[in-house]
Amino acid sequence: VQLQASGGGMVQAGGSLRLSCAASGRASAAYTMAWFRQAPGKEREFVAGMLRNNGYTHYADSVKGRFTSSRDVAKNMLYLQMSSLKPEDTAVYYCAGSASVILSTLRRSSAYNSWGQGTQVTVSS
Repeated sequence: VQLQASGGGMVQAGGSLRLSCAASGRASAAYTMAWFRQAPGKEREFVAGMLRNNGYTHYADSVKGRFTSSRDVAKNMLYLQMSSLKPEDTAVYYCAGSASVILSTLRRSSAYNSWGQGTQVTVSS
């Protein structure tokens, strides 16, 4: 599956942004989809993800209550609504997909084989 992320930008602390990820290719609906982010000098980290066989979304503790991920299977779209943004949320955000991810590997970037190009989110204080 091919992925393309968009919607990043610059926002002040406390503001909101919505990221979008368009998926193309056959059987994309059968993929587990997730969001990761990578700040300068840091490893890529899990943000949110939804297993392909249920509607429950898992979140990193650092974004729980502030970020909401949703998926429109009919449109092959994945979204990340980010609210109450903090300067530490500044990073390049990636959408990722995999047909083989299970719950135990949901938060591992190495478990995903399809990646979008990344979109920059900058939060100023």
